[in-house]
Amino acid sequence: MSSASSTDIVRSLIPARLDRLPWAKFHWMVVVGLGVSWILDGLEIQLVASAGFQKTLGMSTEQVAFAGTIYLIGQVVGALTFGRLTDRWGRKKLFIITLAIYLIGSGIAGLATSVWFLYAWRFVAGLGIGGEYTAINSAIDELIPAKYRGRVDIAVNGTYWAGAGVGAFSSLWLLNPAYVDENWGWRIGFFIGPVMGLVIIWLRQHIPESPRWMLTHGQAEEAERIVEETEAAVRAQGIRLEPVPEDKAILVRAKEEQSLSQLAKVFFKDYPTRTVLGITMMVTQSFLYNAIFFTYALVLQNFYGTTPSSTQYYFFPFVIGNLLGPLLLGPLFDTIGRRKMVFVTYGLAGVVLTVSAFLFKADVLTATTQTLFWCIAFFFASAGASAAYLTVSEIFPLEVRGQAISYFFAVAQVAGAIAPAIYGLLIGNGTERLPLFYGYLLGAGIMIVGGIIALVYGVDAEQKSLEDIADPLSRVDVPAGAEPARA
Repeated sequence: MSSASSTDIVRSLIPARLDRLPWAKFHWMVVVGLGVSWILDGLEIQLVASAGFQKTLGMSTEQVAFAGTIYLIGQVVGALTFGRLTDRWGRKKLFIITLAIYLIGSGIAGLATSVWFLYAWRFVAGLGIGGEYTAINSAIDELIPAKYRGRVDIAVNGTYWAGAGVGAFSSLWLLNPAYVDENWGWRIGFFIGPVMGLVIIWLRQHIPESPRWMLTHGQAEEAERIVEETEAAVRAQGIRLEPVPEDKAILVRAKEEQSLSQLAKVFFKDYPTRTVLGITMMVTQSFLYNAIFFTYALVLQNFYGTTPSSTQYYFFPFVIGNLLGPLLLGPLFDTIGRRKMVFVTYGLAGVVLTVSAFLFKADVLTATTQTLFWCIAFFFASAGASAAYLTVSEIFPLEVRGQAISYFFAVAQVAGAIAPAIYGLLIGNGTERLPLFYGYLLGAGIMIVGGIIALVYGVDAEQKSLEDIADPLSRVDVPAGAEPARA
């Protein structure tokens, strides 16, 4: 912390008051209103993977693949752009703007009559979802009490797979010409997300700006009003709130936007090991996920002889394993702890994948048992992957939280984009198992290394205030005898 004149310093209990709140209706509104982002992302990815638009638009296989790539590029650009803006303008403005951008992009993409028209609006939809990742993770961490922050963030990130499941299930009907005309089915699929989003954008109007962000950006009085209204709503439920001790107060002075050189100082001088931790966790989980997720259909079809249509049914158990992991294991990240649970989940995912690699090499698996091993591996990996997003969003100062998420997300996406190409080459035409065997060992080893690094460099952030995990850059000391303003 640094010394400063007391004329513009505010003394506040706002962070401590937010963290001492019990779970209430307000928090459900935050989870439902903000958590839908990952459902929409999973839905979008699965709809593109189903490629119902291929015949209508006369697209080649390579063009279909690029429709997914352009969406991911949009996500990276959106994350980098809106990550900086959410730290500058606030969480609420951005989670309204980014959802609106997604609604427009996905909705108009459903009207595409040419390949380039589809590409353009898939990019726009990606912009919105990429921005959502930064604004939403920041807002959730800053509004959810410390006691529940881990399990909530992990569960919300895991709902990506609920969206993927909805997309896959919808495709079974919408892309079946017996039920829906093939020129309209995929278009209706692209409209599902915007229809959901219209409801959610209305709900988000009632979610307040992060009082933590406001406190550090010169809006202490408005932040106080929001916290008082939140506490009043909790008391209206018949819940008694204990007073917050004065020694929990923090002293802050609003700071201007951080320059790029100041950001570099935060990441590489102030918190270098946390930067290594964040990059490692995000890259390892992204590499493994994209390697398996984008090639599982090729593995089943080339090595186990499934048909393209029957392969779709093997996706649902995969979804269930990925969805249950964060929901069932999430609470343990708040009790057993972040470091230990990341190590366990990453490690067990790597071990299960290693076992399946040797069985795959020995040619003793079937399509069903191969899928079962994937389900078990990703039951653990999904919780660990969600914890990666939690980690990068809570271990850096509030003023750069959105940008921290955006930078690590962008690096992870680049690493993840390489994985499908590598594993596609290893799969080949399905005549040789040895190359993919080594590929599976590579993915397993990467996850195990990620878990070890998390155990060594991880931060024990469970049930701690964000301000105790990383001092806000606006936090200050007050000279003796000076009396700061209160909020």
